[in-house]
Amino acid sequence: MSCPRVLLVNPAIHDFAAYDFWLKPYGLLSVAGELRGQADFACFDYLDRLHPFLLDRSELRPDRWGRGRFYCERIDPPACLRSIPRYFRRFGLPRDFFRRFLCERGPFDHVWIESGMTYWYLGVAEVIEDVRRTWPDARIVLGGNYATLCPDHARDLGADVVVEGTDLQPLWDLLGMTPDSEQPALWESYSVLKVGVLKLTEGCPFNCTYCSVPQVYGSFKSRSRQRSLAELDLLTARGVRDIAFYDDALLFEAQTVIVPFIEELMRRGAPLNLHTPNALNARFVTSEMAELMVRAGFKTFYLGFESCSRRWQHDTGGKVYSEEFAQAVRHLLAAGAEPVNVTAYQILGHPHGDVQELEDSMRFVHHLGVRGMLADFSPIPGTVDGEACRVWADLDEPLLHNNTAFPILHLGFDEVNRLKDLQRRLNRNVGRTAPI
Repeated sequence: MSCPRVLLVNPAIHDFAAYDFWLKPYGLLSVAGELRGQADFACFDYLDRLHPFLLDRSELRPDRWGRGRFYCERIDPPACLRSIPRYFRRFGLPRDFFRRFLCERGPFDHVWIESGMTYWYLGVAEVIEDVRRTWPDARIVLGGNYATLCPDHARDLGADVVVEGTDLQPLWDLLGMTPDSEQPALWESYSVLKVGVLKLTEGCPFNCTYCSVPQVYGSFKSRSRQRSLAELDLLTARGVRDIAFYDDALLFEAQTVIVPFIEELMRRGAPLNLHTPNALNARFVTSEMAELMVRAGFKTFYLGFESCSRRWQHDTGGKVYSEEFAQAVRHLLAAGAEPVNVTAYQILGHPHGDVQELEDSMRFVHHLGVRGMLADFSPIPGTVDGEACRVWADLDEPLLHNNTAFPILHLGFDEVNRLKDLQRRLNRNVGRTAPI
């Protein structure tokens, strides 16, 4: 009996803005890895910046840590977003590339699609439409954040199976196969790879009122260390030098999870640049942890801070307080982290912005000598803070979860621009002796 042919697809992004902060379809690759050797896999990643079509475009060249711009084209915005005074774009390879891929590489028995942000579903719809037109008998499986947070909306796009959360039993039932959870993600599906992703854990022990992680991944649990080390070996064997951790609580239970992993990584001696785009909890950045991470090759440190308001910190879940954040920054800088590579996320457009004291928070971060980054708020249905936003946006339309659109709808175009301009001015002075 021949192996089923399975196509993995990472869709294009329809949005006002998108940037490659080590963005890979990790969930999709991880699921495929569990069936390594049991199926014949192919992969089409619309967001692969190393595709031959893009290699001569100087504007898309990566920075020193592998981040960079996506290829994009301006398109008309959907009707519900036309009032937003920003250009709308389609990020990713041209659609004709995928259509040709389907014709040349098909037929496929199954097509698995990863969905990212809920408001990126237009890219998912493109993929389903093209697959149905070219190979109508293929069984389409849709998973990821959008499929989990908006399952009824996702089913209307026409997939055969919509996988919600991390329960993959519907997929295993469809295939009639037994997965091997110790297998690493299917990184060999890329012909060229320079950036990779790891996860040592799933979920988060906190329940922040603005965050969807508990809905998507559930409570905190560690993953198999041997599996993570096997994945590390696979990535380094393929020449990867920049690896981003996608964990939402990387430093939680550090002595049993991240510390032994780092110690083994250092013993192996691979020259790596390590990154933390999903944000570290500053509460767990001790002086010892900071020194260990810097010695191991961590280069960029993203910290979740959101607000310096004690009331706001308490009301949204008590994840971290200002004194804990300040102490973490001091530990990182003392350990040798570069100030320009330490970044604090702060939410722009939160529904309780009057309590958040955002401008004071931006200046608080700046006076500690590190960068701030305004993370535009997305009203995620099912979260406490997302549900509070129904007075401003129809959350039953996922396009209105858009994190560029919502702050403008909530605060106004001029106020959003003022705050972003202030953040840029503050960041220009990071590393200087006389901050603003």
